[in-house]
Amino acid sequence: MTTLLLSLLLALAQSAVPGVRPLPAPLSVARWWDPPPTPYAAGHRGVDLSAPVGAEIRAVAAGRVHHAGPVAGRGVLSLALPNGLRTTYEPVRPLVTEGEQVRAGQVVAVLTEGSHCPAPCLHWGLLAGETYLNPLTLLPRPTPRLLPAEHPAESSPAGV
Repeated sequence: MTTLLLSLLLALAQSAVPGVRPLPAPLSVARWWDPPPTPYAAGHRGVDLSAPVGAEIRAVAAGRVHHAGPVAGRGVLSLALPNGLRTTYEPVRPLVTEGEQVRAGQVVAVLTEGSHCPAPCLHWGLLAGETYLNPLTLLPRPTPRLLPAEHPAESSPAGV
């Protein structure tokens, strides 16, 4: 039953309108999403994106500011999206206030020091209720490109 629920929540996240990157391209993932096996077990409930202190953080989708302020000594921003999902960003200095409407791509915060990474990074999270999901599912899918085929004479070893 838990697997079915998580599958449905992941499908909900993926059916959301593709979002905007929270940082400029290319994104550099310092640590990937690693969900815990149970709600109270160790895991990584988001992704860490490498970025310099002072980097501008953008809203990945339109929504409303759910929280903007300190949590456990770190600046945190949480945005409630219209589809019931919530994104979180830390450590940041929010540039918006609770209740404020934001648009996709709007600069909503600035990255600060104090991350749990060895180098500065943005911890970006995604929740459906109390269930953490992979925030990378909000990003647009890359467009596949076909590369030109090599000429057969150029790609074959001599004598073959």
